[in-house]
Amino acid sequence: MSRRTTKLIAALAAIPLALSLAACAGQSETPAAAPTEDNAATEHVRIGVVGKGDPQWPAFVEAAAAEGIEVELVDFGSYEQPNPALTEGELDLNQFQHIVYLAGYNVASGKDLQPIGSTAIYPLGLYSTKYDDVDSIGDGESVAVPDDASNQARALLVLQSAGLITLKSGGSIFSDLADVDTAKSKVKVIALEAALLPTSLPDVAAAIINNDFVTDAGLTFDDAIAQDDPSDPNALPYVNIFASRADDVDNPLYLKLVEIFQTDEKVQEGLAESSGYTGVALQVPAEDLVASLQKVEADTKAQKG
Repeated sequence: MSRRTTKLIAALAAIPLALSLAACAGQSETPAAAPTEDNAATEHVRIGVVGKGDPQWPAFVEAAAAEGIEVELVDFGSYEQPNPALTEGELDLNQFQHIVYLAGYNVASGKDLQPIGSTAIYPLGLYSTKYDDVDSIGDGESVAVPDDASNQARALLVLQSAGLITLKSGGSIFSDLADVDTAKSKVKVIALEAALLPTSLPDVAAAIINNDFVTDAGLTFDDAIAQDDPSDPNALPYVNIFASRADDVDNPLYLKLVEIFQTDEKVQEGLAESSGYTGVALQVPAEDLVASLQKVEADTKAQKG
């Protein structure tokens, strides 16, 4: 683990967190593959992801197979799909989201998906095909952000830190377009589905593009003209996670997969490569992830009144 990762984990551990577990949802079972002559004990696990072609996933499938676990990756084209699929039992796990996104889903749907392990935290970047730096963006030009609530709030914080907008509240994980002080902001902000931002980039001055879609825009992570700081101790809610149904949080098979992902060298190298070596790999204790989820869910409910 890098010195940077160790420093971040120490910072995150300093955040006070309540350590009570959330209530359980419906019972689920792990589908097993048919026994084979070579390995009668092989287990079969379906994991939903966004970006099956990312280099960590082939390495993960191979590493899991070496432990007698057959991983089937189910690729989704947008963020809205993997959580409902997990809730309905079409998946055993998913791995594509951070805690804030999961909290938003649970509160909106009344479901109780839970984090069982961390993967990494990534800076969120502002990209442009027209400008090489933020200062070159003209007054009144349009900048696009993701339309889902959790990523939109984080994107607005990036724009504010870059000096492009001012948020009336000062900014929080609940900021949305209504929080933009248009009179004090340099640019106009528009919201689009995250998956459409890469193709829409030529039509705007710049756009906040989620890491899963950066390469779709023909960009590299080094092309970002602004980004947030993943080493900020307050960044815990943006740590990416493996999620399961509530009844499966102690499933030893699923926890073994988390361990494989976090410790296998080829998986970790693929994870770093997929983020252009900008991501910070993390092994945050599961109880801290749960406590962070509970806090964000409580704050989200209070925000909604």
